[in-house]
Amino acid sequence: MKEHLIIFDTTMRDGEQSPGASMTKEEKLRIARQLERMRVDVIEAGFPAASPGDFDAVRAVAETIKESTVCALARANDADIERAAEAIRPAKRQRIHTFIATSPLHMEKKLGMRPDEVLEQAVRSVRLARRYCDDVEFSTEDGSRSEIDFLCRILEAVIDAGATTVNIPDTVGYAVPEEYANLIKTLRERVPNSDKAIWSVHCHNDLGLAVANSLAAVLEGGARQVECTINGLGERAGNASLEEIVMAVRTRHDVFPCDTRIDATQIVPTSKLVSTITGFPVQPNKAIVGANAFAHESGIHQDGVLKHRETYEIMRAEDVGWTANKIVLGKHSGRRAFRARLEELGIEIGSEEQLNQAFARFKELADKKHEIFDEDLFALMAEEPAPSEQERIRLVSTMIHSETGEPPHAKLTLAIDGKEYSTEADGSGPVDAAFKAIESLVHSGAELVLYSVNAITQGTDAQGEVTVRLSKGGRIVNGLGADTDIIVASIKAYINALNKLQHDAVRINPQL
Repeated sequence: MKEHLIIFDTTMRDGEQSPGASMTKEEKLRIARQLERMRVDVIEAGFPAASPGDFDAVRAVAETIKESTVCALARANDADIERAAEAIRPAKRQRIHTFIATSPLHMEKKLGMRPDEVLEQAVRSVRLARRYCDDVEFSTEDGSRSEIDFLCRILEAVIDAGATTVNIPDTVGYAVPEEYANLIKTLRERVPNSDKAIWSVHCHNDLGLAVANSLAAVLEGGARQVECTINGLGERAGNASLEEIVMAVRTRHDVFPCDTRIDATQIVPTSKLVSTITGFPVQPNKAIVGANAFAHESGIHQDGVLKHRETYEIMRAEDVGWTANKIVLGKHSGRRAFRARLEELGIEIGSEEQLNQAFARFKELADKKHEIFDEDLFALMAEEPAPSEQERIRLVSTMIHSETGEPPHAKLTLAIDGKEYSTEADGSGPVDAAFKAIESLVHSGAELVLYSVNAITQGTDAQGEVTVRLSKGGRIVNGLGADTDIIVASIKAYINALNKLQHDAVRINPQL
């Protein structure tokens, strides 16, 4: 029997710290349900002390998830730990994850604490967490740049205090695989009570080595938990990618002495859900979940695959959730077929009212394009209307005029707080004109820092998916919009970002 490799997903905590990737409570619930469907072991739902919104989201996930362990992050202080304990109280399986910095640089410059003070605070925090929860994880922030003698001292002490998992993060993505694996191996050998805890790794991708470091720590270091995110989402260059970790271990079962319990057929649906909710598109050549991951352009490759798939494919596309049945529905399809296809794709349906609203949007889309692809359905369901209190601005109608030799002109009607206003503006292009028209009404003062367009499927009638990133006062939000009309998709994305900008609360973002 192979050992169990625990998959700890932190998409909704560390992944959410990507600029603009903040999620609403409803969005976190959709992702959490999909992670549970994928059989993720531990779901880090958030950082309850960060904001009231984060607390509510973690609490909602704890009330909903039954099979996976629900984890809440807390700094090594009483207030954070008590807040985390309260947030996860309804969960069937609970974990508190507490941390403190252990590198000389962080202890001196950030914490202003001596090593003995850090050790004392860590032990106190783990003991407090154990009063609320039997499953306690402790992390040494900036562990890969910490002195090994001090790591041995603090890890032995927190395990004695009740930590059931100890995590050594490569917080700034500084490590290389052999070095990191040796660090984990040495710690396990030198800490006398190392057998009393599960050893975990959490790697960032600043040098593009997050997955390599994590896998080295599993294979050579003996780690049996990997902290990772869907699509590698995360702060700066991101985290170790869950889909790459899972499929590397499974594909190279001849090398790894462990395996995960992940349902790999849910990987692609989960990737698409996270991408549409956060507004972070997946690059086409991304391993496992990129659009080109199983595509073959070279004639030699195509010939080999046709003769025998394993000549150039080490995994089957369908094993990770890609489907050969791309064209699924059309304008004559009924509600039953629509619902069945959503269920096959692992898309959360919700209530009958939500299904009816989605079906109405599907019929509207089917009138614009002849063939509805799976990718269209993912985009369609991502457009689930936000709660009314979060949708202050709504597009009512638009008219765009663009011709050679004349400045493009946009005329829009928007509903703002339930009242309709009309506006118009010229611009250097039709999208610019539309955005200027919106700003003439809302006066957001936000800076447009990213405008990106991706075709969801092939064909001239394909939907365009637009990502808009706005920045204001140090806060960054992503807006997403999809439509067969690129201008309309752009307007939807811009309005989506404005609504987020007005309602996103200031949060504390911990580093691990």
